[in-house]
Amino acid sequence: MKKTPASGVEGKVVVCTGAAGVLCSSLTEDLLRHGAKVAVLDLRGDVAREFCAKLAKKGLGQTLPVEANVLDKESLEKAKREILKKWRRIDVLVNGAGGNHPKGTCPEEQITKDSKLEDTFFGLTGEGFEFVNKLNLVGTVLPCQVFCREMLKRGGSVLNFCSMAAYQPMTKVAAYGAAKAGIMNFTKFLATHLAPMGIRVNALAPGFFITNQNRFLLLEKDGKTLTARGNKVIAKTPMRKFGQPSDLHGAARFLMSDEASFITGVTLPVDGGFMCYSGV
Repeated sequence: MKKTPASGVEGKVVVCTGAAGVLCSSLTEDLLRHGAKVAVLDLRGDVAREFCAKLAKKGLGQTLPVEANVLDKESLEKAKREILKKWRRIDVLVNGAGGNHPKGTCPEEQITKDSKLEDTFFGLTGEGFEFVNKLNLVGTVLPCQVFCREMLKRGGSVLNFCSMAAYQPMTKVAAYGAAKAGIMNFTKFLATHLAPMGIRVNALAPGFFITNQNRFLLLEKDGKTLTARGNKVIAKTPMRKFGQPSDLHGAARFLMSDEASFITGVTLPVDGGFMCYSGV
């Protein structure tokens, strides 16, 4: 009987986009500690190299910093060539690049007769809406086109990043919610499409974690006091707290591992109970 490594990711070559971000930097370190090799992709090559240097100081040297733009297919093809030159295969793709942006956000939760139109849906620019959608949705589709093509040779797995906003609309984040709903649908599509080739495609749906992209929505400028929206989130989360990046580690490793060999097309909430609580 073939023995499955205890970690589930030991020896696997993982490509992670947005690897130097708040959530994926923590995930990358965890994967390395469990024996994976990680190609650290970031739009800014200096950031990727600096992050890998910090990891090396911790004794986590099985990394490859790669500058890559998830919205540029040729940039991704170049990244793939670098990865294959070093490790000769790709086992897992983590689509961690994404996030929200103030330009894709409506300051007003609901429009009233006293609202300034520029603070409502009617002030949302096409540029802002398109930017957030491209970053999240197209920034997931293109890496799958590039890196999953290599997985056709021996199988593999994909882990997309979804959101609570994919399950039900949330106020203010119109563009982000639309993009993440698209990622959930795309995850199911790609899981079906690639299943005969031994490639599994799943997603994580983090609950509310403090990141650089949503900090302005959840915390006041002092970085400690909750905004009105932040208080609403905590009230709707049965565990009464925001998630920590480490809360994603176990779920992510499981979905990447052979232990989940019959699981594909699912989106797993890691949300402290947010989705199961009606608020009353």
